[in-house]
Amino acid sequence: MTSTVADHHHDEVPKGISRWLFTTNHKDIGTLYLWFAFIMFLVGGAMSLIIRAELFQPGLQIINPHFFNQMTTVHALVMVFGAVMPGFVGFANWQIPMMIGAPDMALPRLNNWSFWLLPFAAALLIISLFVPGGGPAAGWTLYPPLTIQGGMGVDFTIFTVHLLGMSSILGSINIIATILNMRAPGMTLMKMPLFVWTWLITAFLLLAAIPVFAGAVTMLLTDRHFGTAFFDPAGGGDPVLFQHIFWFFGHPEVYILILPAFGVISQVIPTFARKPLFGYTSMVFASVGIAFLSFIVWAHHMYTVGMPLSGELFFMYATMLIAIPTGVKIFNWLATMWRGSMTFETPMLYAIACVALFTVGGLTGLTMSITPADFQYHDTYYIVAHFHYTIFAGSVLGMLAGTYYWLPKWTGYMYDERLGKWHFWLTIIGFNLTFFPQHFLGLAGMPRRIPDYALQFTEFNMVSTVGSFIMGFAQLILLLVVVKAIRGSGARATSEVWDNPEGLEWTLPSPPPYHTFATAPEVK
Repeated sequence: MTSTVADHHHDEVPKGISRWLFTTNHKDIGTLYLWFAFIMFLVGGAMSLIIRAELFQPGLQIINPHFFNQMTTVHALVMVFGAVMPGFVGFANWQIPMMIGAPDMALPRLNNWSFWLLPFAAALLIISLFVPGGGPAAGWTLYPPLTIQGGMGVDFTIFTVHLLGMSSILGSINIIATILNMRAPGMTLMKMPLFVWTWLITAFLLLAAIPVFAGAVTMLLTDRHFGTAFFDPAGGGDPVLFQHIFWFFGHPEVYILILPAFGVISQVIPTFARKPLFGYTSMVFASVGIAFLSFIVWAHHMYTVGMPLSGELFFMYATMLIAIPTGVKIFNWLATMWRGSMTFETPMLYAIACVALFTVGGLTGLTMSITPADFQYHDTYYIVAHFHYTIFAGSVLGMLAGTYYWLPKWTGYMYDERLGKWHFWLTIIGFNLTFFPQHFLGLAGMPRRIPDYALQFTEFNMVSTVGSFIMGFAQLILLLVVVKAIRGSGARATSEVWDNPEGLEWTLPSPPPYHTFATAPEVK
């Protein structure tokens, strides 16, 4: 009798708003993360369009310089901490238990809490724009003395960073506990899908890097309100010290944003090439190598602060080394596609675009690692171009590949392939029109974070602005695609969805039941 009751309770799906507020189910929490990330993408995207509209032609057009600086700052903070990171945690929540054959995440209540910290943090950040003195206007790096002098919005931002950091740390603990303790029998570490591997490494990076950032912004707070002088030169502090602490977090952060995307690409390409992933073991070790190296290269962001030559040489060579494990990954993806029976559905298009454009971003990164060359590139639009070719073309395109790849699995219905293709081509064309000209602007000397510029930069800026509006409005097609799939307007998805994909998640029906793997599957 008792067992029947227990089973009945197990299949029950909660209803109404309480399902979402109090949920401990990994799929529901994954969905919440993904929707939150998408809303933040739209918010951050709207800010970038304000920036680009101002830069359409020289002279001050539509907003004052102080507000322009607030937009550049908050746009970056929203995109990095509100869109890309929560987006990938959404993927982790949905996929990791299904990929390793676990019934749920290891710490489900902690999981719920780590999500519900986010909306409050995001609200604080947005509210900072409306307090006296306006939002933070110091760039996303929050460098003093600008942050010591800023208004109340800086305090709001510091509090936001703390909340977002707490969410990331709790999420990371949960992911590590799940992967290390809840794998199905027979699933050794070296049998795990690469997406799970990249997330395990990312979670350790988060645990190592986030507290450093939290410490730095807390020191900023005490400089502002409690009379300390860590970074305030007037009291004997050193603003460059903040830069060192920030980038000790900031450079691993870049790999926190990119490694899960590498994991997604490593799932998508083998499926559509209809071949197993080439060089699985080397991919795992390359990911670990990237994670290790990310901690010893931070000062390449600071060549111009007056470091000793020996320091510059060390950071130059350490930075160049990162090209090796990254190259291993790119060559392995190319080898997986080589002579495969490829088809080009939307997830594959995004995966190929991600590899191709990320490689461009990686190569510009190599040029910037060379210390004397970087003196010319530093703080110009070349940096902006490089950054977006790695983070947008790497992280965001990886995320879009993953969205189209797993959407039929999540919803139970196929997405509209024609709309998916439209979304892909408009995004890619818009992206390249936006950021490719910025390489030339930077090389010609246009400084970043400035609302006005010299006349000779006009044409490239116009192209860049038109591209950004194409790319921005293309994202509404994604919203349409997702809503159509949720409402079930496409064909019913089979359990496998694609042609013979690898992994435990494809053994489950589409959509998977509310509780999966009540009995653990055996992995041969």
